[in-house]
Amino acid sequence: MRVALVAESFLPHANGVTHSLLRVIEHLTAHGHEALVIAPEPRGRGPVRYGVAPVVRLPSVGWPGYADVRVSVASAARVERLLADFSPDVVHLASPFMLGWTAVRAAAALDLPTVAVYQTEVPSYAARYRAPWGEALLWNRVRELHSLADLTLAPSTHAERQLEEHGVPRLRRWGRGVDTVRFHPSRRDEALRREWAPRGERIVGYVGRLAPEKRVDHLARLAAVAGARLVVVGDGPSRDELEASLPDAVFTGFLAGEALARAMASFDLFVHCGDLETFCQTIQEAHASGLPVVAPRRGGPVDLVAEGVTGMLYDPGKPEELVAAVQGLVDDDEWRDRAGAHARDAVRDRTWASVCTQLMGYYEEAIGMHARPLASAAAGA
Repeated sequence: MRVALVAESFLPHANGVTHSLLRVIEHLTAHGHEALVIAPEPRGRGPVRYGVAPVVRLPSVGWPGYADVRVSVASAARVERLLADFSPDVVHLASPFMLGWTAVRAAAALDLPTVAVYQTEVPSYAARYRAPWGEALLWNRVRELHSLADLTLAPSTHAERQLEEHGVPRLRRWGRGVDTVRFHPSRRDEALRREWAPRGERIVGYVGRLAPEKRVDHLARLAAVAGARLVVVGDGPSRDELEASLPDAVFTGFLAGEALARAMASFDLFVHCGDLETFCQTIQEAHASGLPVVAPRRGGPVDLVAEGVTGMLYDPGKPEELVAAVQGLVDDDEWRDRAGAHARDAVRDRTWASVCTQLMGYYEEAIGMHARPLASAAAGA
C-alpha cells in the first residue's frame, strides 16, 4: 500500500501528533508498504526521511506567540502536485486543520481516498487564547474538512460524541498504543529521586506542553500539597509564568526517549490538568510506568483512568478537587502502590502493533468506501 501522510506538525517538533505518526511510519516500514510525509517547514532542522518515508517540507509561518508551532502556507496546487506525483492508495490526514484543509481538497480533486485522524480540539482553544468568538467558526471548519474525508477516526468516546454532535459523518474509533517496554516501572531511578526530593517527599509529576490550553495554571495550586515535590517535564509559552508561581518545583525542560521514561518511572504519581485532551498519551505512558493518575473528568482521560482503580478524576472547573485528590494519593502509600499496579495491567495489551493493524483496516475500508460510488454510477449507466 502507498500511504501519503499529511501532518500539521512533524519532527523535530515533538507532540502527540508526531508521536503517533512515527509509530505508523514504523509499522508501514516493517510491513513493506510505501509512504510519504508532507509537513510544514519546521523551526530548525528536521529529518528528510523517517523509515520508509521521505519527508517533503512546505513553506510555513509560526503561530502567533508560539513560534515552534508552524502553519503551512502552501497552495492547494502545490499539495495536489505532490500527491499526484506520489499517487497514493490513501491519504492519511494527521490532526488536519490548516495544511489538512488544503490537502483534503487536493485529494478530492485527484479523487483519492482519505482518512482524517481527529486529534486536537482546536476550536476550544479559541477561548484559552482570548478569542471565544472564534469557536463556532472553527467548528464549522472542522465539520467541513472532515465531511470531505471518507473516514474520520476519533481517539476517544468524548471526541467521537463531540464530532457527531457537530455533524461530522462516517466516524470510527481509533485509540493509541503505548510502548510498555520503554515505559516500565524498572526505569525508576533512586538517585534521580533523591536529587528531586532530598527530604523524601512523594514526587508528583507532570509531562506535557506548558501552554494555556493545557491548564497548567492549575499546577500552581499543588504548592499547597503537604509532603510532595512537584516535577514539571516540558516546555512552552507558559513556562516562565509557571516557574514564578512554583519556586519550589523542579522544572526539567523537554525530555524524550530514555530520559523521559526514566523521569516518568521515578514519579510517585502523575497529574494532568488539560481538559481539552482528545486522548492524552502521557496518561498511558504513566500507567505503563506503574503510576496512578489524577486527571480531569472530561475528554480522553475519562476512557483511560478507571476512577478509584488506576487513579482519580476531578471536575476541571473545580481545581480544588485536583489538590484534594493529589493530597489523598500522596498520603496513602498502600493505595497508590495498588493503583499503580492496576494501571500497568490496564495498558499491557495496548501495543502499537495492534493499533496500527487496526489502522490498516481503516485504510482499506476508506478505499472501499471511496470506490463504491463510482461502481454504483457505472452500474447505473
